[in-house]
Amino acid sequence: MGYLFVTEGMADPSITATDSTLLKAKGSAVWHKSSMEKGEVPCPGIDTDARWGYSHTKGWVFGYKLHLTSTTGDLIVPLTADVTTANVPDNQMYVSLTSESPSVFSLLLTCYMAADPGYDDKKLYEYSKKTLGIDLVCPVERYESTSKKRLEIVCFYESVLGQSIYNRRGISIEPLIEHIKSVFRIDPLPVRGFHKVSAIVLLSILLYQIMVYYNCKKNKSNPKSIKYMLGTI
Repeated sequence: MGYLFVTEGMADPSITATDSTLLKAKGSAVWHKSSMEKGEVPCPGIDTDARWGYSHTKGWVFGYKLHLTSTTGDLIVPLTADVTTANVPDNQMYVSLTSESPSVFSLLLTCYMAADPGYDDKKLYEYSKKTLGIDLVCPVERYESTSKKRLEIVCFYESVLGQSIYNRRGISIEPLIEHIKSVFRIDPLPVRGFHKVSAIVLLSILLYQIMVYYNCKKNKSNPKSIKYMLGTI
């Protein structure tokens, strides 16, 4: 669907964004790490596929993680998505999210990818540039021992253009994720088990894409309001 949005000219992929969000496992019972290591399930109702993950906004969460890429222009729409347990780092999912086939990023229309500090990884900068032909833009600190190559990345991020690209995250993928979670009620999750969780979360993303696509076709316009797009169906 993401590929369709771009090839039909509905969405502008020149500046994209990637992010993730933690999704709380179903029920109030959690599997503490001490019991997990011993292989002991202290009470019924625990999702034994779920794992612990940490975010600066939510703290520690027992559950899963949705990984997403999206456009950042007038039409903000998911491009690719995947689901993992909550303990999987964001940078480990970047390659798979951008190499799906057919891939939006293989069209050579994307120039930049905005991401949070979790994607600050030398290998990802190189992969973005050499394989995708884009610049990965995320917060990166400079140190006294910062290499010349990394310093170039720092300088671009701190530039007016770099800040403009990075700030698009706050008005695109971040509210998009929260809206999808709210509309489809997937946080906390309504099911247990990795396969069921993955299915319902990815189906939610697909349904959202279909609704947006239908709305664009029906109204022959690209309304900016995500809520409006859902409300017209």
